[in-house]
Amino acid sequence: MTFSTADASSNYHSLRAELETLTTEAFRPELSEIDRLSTLEIAKIMNAEDATVPTAVATQLPRIAAAIDAVAERMSRGGRLIYAGAGTAGRLGVLDASECPPTFNTDPSEVVGLIAGGPSAMVTSVEGAEDSKELAEADLKELSLTPDDTVVGVSASGRTPYAVGAVEHARARGALTIGLSCNAHSALAAASEHGIEIVVGPELLTGSTRLKAGTAQKLVLNMLSTITMIRLGKTYGNLMVDVRASNEKLRARSRRIVALATGASDEEIEQALAATDGEVKNAILTILGGVDGPTAARLLEESDGHLRAALAASTG
Repeated sequence: MTFSTADASSNYHSLRAELETLTTEAFRPELSEIDRLSTLEIAKIMNAEDATVPTAVATQLPRIAAAIDAVAERMSRGGRLIYAGAGTAGRLGVLDASECPPTFNTDPSEVVGLIAGGPSAMVTSVEGAEDSKELAEADLKELSLTPDDTVVGVSASGRTPYAVGAVEHARARGALTIGLSCNAHSALAAASEHGIEIVVGPELLTGSTRLKAGTAQKLVLNMLSTITMIRLGKTYGNLMVDVRASNEKLRARSRRIVALATGASDEEIEQALAATDGEVKNAILTILGGVDGPTAARLLEESDGHLRAALAASTG
């Protein structure tokens, strides 16, 4: 199929008209001479802008909580959490997914970040990738979605074809869908079972949605993954008891977590970690539950990894 200059012009005018309706693309005339201000004045304005983001997120907390409960239910049955987005939104999803294995000892396949254009798009813009619903469908087909999976489309505008296409494909396959955007009445929210719209308003730099919109998306993604992992028993109180000790800093943190959870001596902690192959959660259970390493592993398996339930079983 070929497109004429007239077709291209029509598409341009249509897209321009659509963008002009989006809050995230709005022009702020009161900031039209911001470049003439001092650096400190600009920094103060930017800081004040950023301070409004948590309030915008707060208005959506009931929707966020409902989405998290739905995600946790499916992940408890072996489902995956999959983010899909383009540009900044895609990078934020990949970032959140990549931080789950070291923080919560998840397998890299459990929380997945898809970015339009593939891994190279993390650092280099891939021309036209965000405009393709078909690309999103192809990326998700490689993952063989199941009804226990969750796909989160992330798009500041709420219209990005890649993100919208991802949730449309996922929903057709019976997977849970969440649409995270920063404009009201977005196509992304409409296509999703759980629409979360964090309306942060126009940006300091017109259309630069890596600013407030990006911050809002990062805050919500933090909630989605962190609270889901809390619900799945990946923490004990506010301690990261499933942390993977893959370097010296994390090995030191592991010992500190066991100490905070148990109040045990350094010697007891070393013995517990040695008896449990360095698994923090198991080590805590051996100390607080008075059981050996193999028993701790069995109790945790029977409790689906929930330390409080395993502790109750060890003393019950």
